[in-house]
Amino acid sequence: MKLENKTALITGGAGSLGLATARLFVEEGARVVLMDRDRASLDRASEALPSDRVLFLTADVTSEPEMAAAVETAQGFFGAIDIVFSNAGNFGEVTPIADYPLAAFQSVLNVHVTGAFLTAKYAVPAMRDGGSMIITSSVAGTRGDPGVYGYITAKHAQVGLMRCLSKELAPRRIRVNTVHPGPLDNSFQQAVEDGIGKTLGVDGTKMFNDMIPLGRHGTVAEVARAVLFLASDDSSFTTGSMLMADGGMSA
Repeated sequence: MKLENKTALITGGAGSLGLATARLFVEEGARVVLMDRDRASLDRASEALPSDRVLFLTADVTSEPEMAAAVETAQGFFGAIDIVFSNAGNFGEVTPIADYPLAAFQSVLNVHVTGAFLTAKYAVPAMRDGGSMIITSSVAGTRGDPGVYGYITAKHAQVGLMRCLSKELAPRRIRVNTVHPGPLDNSFQQAVEDGIGKTLGVDGTKMFNDMIPLGRHGTVAEVARAVLFLASDDSSFTTGSMLMADGGMSA
């Protein structure tokens, strides 16, 4: 039980990766605060997780008052937080730069970057020393692709945030790292591939498979195990790092 008697906070918790990670954390002994802005999705997630081990909270990571209140509620329910998994995200558009809408660009940065910042701002003071924070970046945080301006910019920015946090929190032995999934077999990635495929006039799924040395999309269960490594004491000397879970796409 790698996370026995530990409390984890997961944002973007009702999505496929958040839910897979929550399930794995519970199996490893953790109590989980599952946070998402979509109440209906949280209600569906509650059917897959034990209610005595999971607190379901509705909150928007881009809202400072909502994040402050959510962390206060989580701390009051389970006590101090040991693990923070900042996982909320959106995608935006795939559009040439001259046509890329400012509103879409700002929305993506707001969720990924401001959301991760506010998660850290309010969760870190509630964390026990010796804890772990993981931010979901992406293989997109190591590369560029035409038309993916909001998402790729945001994913690079999260790495900078992680590096600042890792230096500040090292005296408290709180480790901060990013995990960088490659293309996953889920609806989020399918939307990405549909957009890129339309822009480039190609089969987006095949294009990504051809770019991945392992020749396939990953699964959320595989990435959840990478997150578990960073959350647990198995990574006790790992901080300020970018853990690639991308099938070799960034190699």
